Formats: sequence, structure tokens, C-alpha cells
Amino acid sequence: MQLRERLNAELKEAMKSRDTLRLSTIRMVLSSVKNRDIELRRELNDSEITETIVTLCKQRRESIRLFKEAGRQELVDKEEAELALLMGYLPQQLTREELEALVMKVIAEVGATGGKDMGKVMKTIQPQVAGRADGKLVSEVVKEKLA
Repeated sequence: MQLRERLNAELKEAMKSRDTLRLSTIRMVLSSVKNRDIELRRELNDSEITETIVTLCKQRRESIRLFKEAGRQELVDKEEAELALLMGYLPQQLTREELEALVMKVIAEVGATGGKDMGKVMKTIQPQVAGRADGKLVSEVVKEKLA
């Protein structure tokens, strides 16, 4: 089943079960996808929808950080619940060990020797980990391995 079809089916399911959190989260995703459709003047494919969901996850993580700093626990809880639902639409996330192994493989492939080669490594690894690992974590692991 395509990701867009899955989202629409789960939207109907959430309406029937009156699950307000799932309903609002799925509506948010579909709204973002529709906006991107309009922006690009075509329907997004599954990988582009996944990128959109990754962006929404980043926004949730940033909101959680800011709400924690402000001491707004009820908003932190809401954002964490939304983040958990969004993560369900992404491919299985890589563990840190899997990511480190992949980074080492890419470093060997491109012949990277130090920090100056980080751009080459990141350019090669990004398509391989898209939607499966947070970009910040990938960058952190690449820096560690090149140091």
C-alpha cells in the first residue's frame, strides 16, 4: 500500500474511532503533503512524502526542546505523542551501531582521511539513510569517525 493511501485509510479509521490525537496528526501530515503537491505542481511519491514526515518530526523535536525549557510539560507530552505517531510512518530507524558501520563503509568507499572530507562522506551517505536516521546524528557520527 502506498504511503498516501495508508494515511488516508488511517485518517478514516481515526475518524470512526474518534481518536483526536491520531486524527489531528494525520490531518497535519496530509496538509503538509498537499501543500508540497501544490508547491511542486505534481503529486509527491513515497520518498518525498517520507521527507515531509521527517521534516515534521524535526519540528516536533525542536518544539519538545523549547517547551521543556519553558517548563510546559502538557505541551511536551502532546508533541511527544505526535512524534511517536509520525515515527510510525517512517521506515525502520537505524541503530547507532548500524549507522556507525554504514559510515565506516562510506568512509572507506570515498577514501576520506580527515575532517576536510566530511562533505564527501555526507553527500554519499545521505541518500542511503534518508528517513532512517536523523541528519544531526549522522553528522555527529561522521565527525567522530573522521576525527
